[in-house]
This record gives sequence, C-alpha cells and structure tokens, in this order.
Amino acid sequence: NLPSLFPFPSTPAPTVFPTQNHPRANPEGEEPTVPQADRNAANRANAAKSTGPRTSEGKARSSQNARKHSFSPENFAVVRLEEVHVIADLRADAMAFYQPLNSQELFAVERIALSQQSLLRCAALENGLFTVCLNEVMNAEGLPVGELLSEVLTHSLEVTRGQNRNFCLAKGFSRLTRDSPTWPIFLRYQAQTERLHRCAIEDFDRLKGLRPELPNIPPNEAKNEPVAPPQPLETKAPPPPEAENPKPASAPAATPAPSRKPAAPAPATPKTAPPQRKTS
Repeated sequence: NLPSLFPFPSTPAPTVFPTQNHPRANPEGEEPTVPQADRNAANRANAAKSTGPRTSEGKARSSQNARKHSFSPENFAVVRLEEVHVIADLRADAMAFYQPLNSQELFAVERIALSQQSLLRCAALENGLFTVCLNEVMNAEGLPVGELLSEVLTHSLEVTRGQNRNFCLAKGFSRLTRDSPTWPIFLRYQAQTERLHRCAIEDFDRLKGLRPELPNIPPNEAKNEPVAPPQPLETKAPPPPEAENPKPASAPAATPAPSRKPAAPAPATPKTAPPQRKTS
C-alpha cells in the first residue's frame, strides 16, 4: 500500500477574534497593519541586539558574505543513478589541477567538473541504449537462437559467442532506429556535451590570461563565523599550575639598612661675661 499523499492531519484554522471595536478598524472589521515607521523602528531595535563577529578574522570573512557562493554536489546528481561523491571528487580534482585564484576562475572550474559529469552521463546513456538494442532482438518473436547468422556467411567457420552478441547488437540498433529518432537525439546531446566541455576549458584559459589585470582575490568558501556568546565584564586569569615537588620558598635576604652619617654638632655660641660692677 502506498502511503497517503497527506500523511499529516490538517492544521485547524486559527481562531479569529472580532476587532470591530478597534479605533482604526476598516469596515470589514480587520485590524489595520502596523505603520511603516513603527516597523522600521522595531527592525532597528532588533538589529541593535545583534553582536555580529567580534574578531578581526571574523569581520574580514563576514565582509565577503555578499561575494560568497556555494557548490552542492547533491543538486547535480541524478537520483538513484549517480553518486553524490562522484561529482564532489570531480570538482576536487579540477580544483587541484587548475588551482583557481579568484571567484570567476572558480566558477569556470566548476563548469569543467559539471561538463565532465555530463560526459560520464553520456557514456552511461550510450551503454543503456545498446542494452535496449540487445533486448529488442532477444525479445523478438520467431528469432532462431541457434542460427543467428546466415549459413552462407558462416560456412566452415565457427561463430563465437561474442560475434553473435555483436550481431544482435547491430540488429537491435537497426530496429530501434528504423522509426525512432532516439539515436539522432542522443548523438546531438553527446556532441553538445563535448562542446560545452571544451568551452568551459577555453573560458578558464581566457580568465587565466587576465590574471595580471584582474584582482587575485582567493575564492571565499568559508562558512559564516558563529556568533560568540556574550562575554563577562570581568575575567580572572586561572591560577598557575602547581609543580609536583614544590620547593620551599626561601626567606628573602635582608637588605642592609642604609648607613646614616652622624649629624654634625651645632657651632658653639660664644658666651659673654656678665658685666662687672665698678667699685668706688
């Protein structure tokens, strides 16, 4: 039994509350939209809360976000026919061989990798078409399996199994192309794929010749720097690790006190003799 197209239950409609009492409600009762000025103010307030990258490297990477492009191999692989890692390997090999120096050269190298994948797809398609040719002969009614080739052609010769398979392949090819344009369309597709591959290589060679004129900015494929959590205002450095056999701290050597010179004695003041009385 195939699963239902809608395996999940339908979401109930949201409840709509009446808004006829709103002072600016329109005649239908719908609440008016937020004015553009208020919406811009709210956007500016939300943008002010974003810290963004803080380091110089993060700011340098974020400044190149508008010039960044991504290559997802799963977007170019045919489901259940091609492996995703094959396209990724083709791109990695082309990057290592051509070594692009800027975004335009990188785009040309990715075109080369995708055109190489198209060439492999053409080879797989060709193999499938030849398998269809063999299947067309083997399923034909009235085909003598034991006498695939004419006896006149194989007289006194031993026909090998590979020769019979080649005959069946050619027979089926002629039947398949008799009234069907499948093979002409395939050949045009194959020629177009080979032409696109050559154009991709020529485009890279053209850009490589312009290297002296174009800025050689390395292609930016790094992911955005994650926003760092808010840092605390004060951070304390962790204590230094203790040694396994700590040595006892030696007492600091006593520094000799600076020698003080004795103060010079104050100069003696001459004593004056008391005045003598005159006797008569």
